[in-house]
Amino acid sequence: MKIYLVRHGETEWNKEYRLQGQADTRLNDYWRELAVITAEALKNIPFDVIYHSPLNRAEETAVILKGERKIDIIADERIKEMSFGTAEGCHIQSIKNNPEDPMYNFLKYPGEYIPPKNGERFEEVTARSKAFMKEEILPLEGKCRNVLIVAHGAVNRTILNEIAGIPVSDFWNIRLKNCAVSIIDLTDGELTIEQEGAIYYQTEERPKDILN
Repeated sequence: MKIYLVRHGETEWNKEYRLQGQADTRLNDYWRELAVITAEALKNIPFDVIYHSPLNRAEETAVILKGERKIDIIADERIKEMSFGTAEGCHIQSIKNNPEDPMYNFLKYPGEYIPPKNGERFEEVTARSKAFMKEEILPLEGKCRNVLIVAHGAVNRTILNEIAGIPVSDFWNIRLKNCAVSIIDLTDGELTIEQEGAIYYQTEERPKDILN
């Protein structure tokens, strides 16, 4: 079975380089076209089912990728983006330039990250995405051939990093731009990454690849 793991299209907060987390932002008009281009690239994949984060930006992307397929499209809270608590909405560049900022380690030294109030640790996000894969996706082997998952920069990395054995200290090693498509093979209960973060659009003003 093939699992297509896609990051949502770009929002205004992505464009402004701000932490989104679980803030429920929507796709912007221009970058919604990236999802359309990605959908065209995947149009011949006979998806059996689509799972998506319940946040608007992921749901909108999932609907675009679904196209005319008559298949189920299911929201799952476990693949919602990582919560950044009181830091949601902060500008990433200002965080990078300030080692005293509580989010500095999140970007620079993720292994040492302590979340702000109401934020999640990397381990918490990994635990829920791991439960999603174990309880929802692995049982589909033998029943489905192609499954599409549309989620977010951080949560998608938790899935890929868990498969690849990448530690939290190297959390950002895998690059995932908006609408990036990763492909995972599931055979006899074993997950293997076949493709990491491919994009199907061409633009000089490519979206930031870090998260959200």
